[in-house]
Amino acid sequence: MQKITPFLWFNDNLEEAMNLYVSLFKNSKIVNVNRSGEAGPGSKGKVMSATFELDGQQFLALNGGPHFTFMPAMSMFVNCETQDEIDALWEKLSAGGEKSRCGWLKDKFGLSWQIVPAGLGDMLQDKNLQKAKNTMQAMLQMGKLDIEKLRQAHDQG
Repeated sequence: MQKITPFLWFNDNLEEAMNLYVSLFKNSKIVNVNRSGEAGPGSKGKVMSATFELDGQQFLALNGGPHFTFMPAMSMFVNCETQDEIDALWEKLSAGGEKSRCGWLKDKFGLSWQIVPAGLGDMLQDKNLQKAKNTMQAMLQMGKLDIEKLRQAHDQG
């Protein structure tokens, strides 16, 4: 059992969000869905809560109503191995949402994501400060991150 599990509060679109997320990440599945019954809140059969996994990471989620919303201070950080993976996740997660800078986006449900190359942290923390600075400057100019351009900037140091 996972010791710490993210808990996501959706207004009324948990099922749609969960299905999208599970479709985008390998090694993902819906673990459990609790639907309302005759006496429960909402319409009969509506998803009230669910457990799902994205690439092996478990999430709990609730259709809790409009009382709380997501905010960018909490985001899903996704390490991507290839530019194709970055491109696909960037387009699919931002559809109906909002693209931002430095690999950040907000999906149509309001959840923030950071779509980044797996080696970015190492480049930004390089002991050669000029390489790290060049990488940071390149990243600050980007919306969707470009692995090759980041590597080129890093190698100029």
